[in-house]
Amino acid sequence: MTTEQLTDASRPHLLRGVKLKNDQVRKTWVLLAPERYLRLNAISVDILQRCDGVAAFSSVVDDLTKKYGADRALIERDVRGLLVTLLEKRMLGL
Repeated sequence: MTTEQLTDASRPHLLRGVKLKNDQVRKTWVLLAPERYLRLNAISVDILQRCDGVAAFSSVVDDLTKKYGADRALIERDVRGLLVTLLEKRMLGL
């Protein structure tokens, strides 16, 4: 997967069998997939909660830009980095 495949119109979503879950025991958010477990920071959770298969990539970036009041280019770079990593791990689809 390359960053070119993730376009502004892409509609990222968690693949079947992948779940975003708040682990009450460890008091952290995790991404669960068959035989995989990723601990997430608060910003990653914020990004993934918006990846519902309906919202376009550009909408996710715009929403986070408004929420955090940061430079759009910086947020786009960070969101793209996370999503491409999850696409490569086959935890996210477009």
